[in-house]
Amino acid sequence: MILADFHIHSSFSRATSKDLDLPHLEVWARRKGLQVVGTGDATHPGQVERIRECLEEAEPGLFKLSERFRLREEWLPGGEPGPVRFCLTGEISNIYKRGGRVRKVHNVVFLSGLDGLERFRERLGKAGNLLSDGRPILGLDSRDLLEILLEADPEGWLVPAHIWTPWFSVLGSKSGFDALEECYGDLTDRIFALETGLSSDPPMNDCLSALDGYRLISCSDAHSAPNLMREATLFDSPLSLPELRRALEEGDPDAYKGTLEFFPEEGKYHLDGHRKCGIRWTPEETRRAGGICPVCGKPVTVGVLSRVVELADREREAVGKGKRPFLSLLPLPSLLGAVLDKGPSTKGVQRLYRKLLEKLGSEFQVLTEVPLREIARVGGALAAEGVRRARLGEIRWEAGFDGEYGKPILFL
Repeated sequence: MILADFHIHSSFSRATSKDLDLPHLEVWARRKGLQVVGTGDATHPGQVERIRECLEEAEPGLFKLSERFRLREEWLPGGEPGPVRFCLTGEISNIYKRGGRVRKVHNVVFLSGLDGLERFRERLGKAGNLLSDGRPILGLDSRDLLEILLEADPEGWLVPAHIWTPWFSVLGSKSGFDALEECYGDLTDRIFALETGLSSDPPMNDCLSALDGYRLISCSDAHSAPNLMREATLFDSPLSLPELRRALEEGDPDAYKGTLEFFPEEGKYHLDGHRKCGIRWTPEETRRAGGICPVCGKPVTVGVLSRVVELADREREAVGKGKRPFLSLLPLPSLLGAVLDKGPSTKGVQRLYRKLLEKLGSEFQVLTEVPLREIARVGGALAAEGVRRARLGEIRWEAGFDGEYGKPILFL
């Protein structure tokens, strides 16, 4: 089984960790249980220099960290960590006018190799400054970005990023479109996969019949290495980029195994509201209030759930959970924070997190397959009970809204 996290960033992007580099990503991928990780920010000159210096070609379309860049003093999970491979990816922020409105759409590009990457960067550089940010902001239509990619690297592909996020996505409530065809035009048929984003899950996406023909991927969109695998995509295929693409493009159920998801309530744009005003609403509450915040009198930020309801042509209850394969996970630091009633980054939580991984295996293994009795032996009965409840989805939520992540409640 291959666990892949394609959409991440580097320290060349704004608001990211300074340690978000390839050697640290390799270590954290091992801790998490990932086999394939995107390089992130592959259009930035600084990141390209790192890629050429630190990585070696491995399987087709994939790269491995050169031995001399391994961070050997770093701790790793117990067991035998599998190989970690990198693929060339980057996110582009497209901000442009279409249909009399300003559109803000984020897209993730996948490059088949270094030659294709260089051709793509050369053409993309004519549209804007690739040096300003790891995620370049370009006044380039999303459809034209896709055309440039396909011309520069015919084996490359594009995935619309976190498609429901209000501010920067193809279907977002603030600056998106009502249909993929409105955004990508005559090249829509060259898109075969969509990224769900942290605030939606497959059953929510299944409420739109227009999305039936696309495979869903999930990724962390990590701005720090410890946030890898917040979400990820599962494959059962040979380890190569063409094979991963084939699994997505063809939707082969023997090769594409679905996604690992945030519980959507944890995403920071799940519900509607105003964070500063303390207003957090369901779609029904937003409709009753006409979308206006009673505290400041301004429109609330319309979240992902409301946007899905607005565009849906199916009821979620009718869709159920069987249409697309997925597994909802609560990241282990968040889970342990809820168990200990502390923040996920506090010393006590991080000590317990490290102890569990060193003794029992990767984070993915602890969350999904390590016997509860073993978790109790190493981490205590409360940690084991927290994992049990998370595996069964027995979590109450203070759902995320207007840029604030949701908070899990495992115990009363």
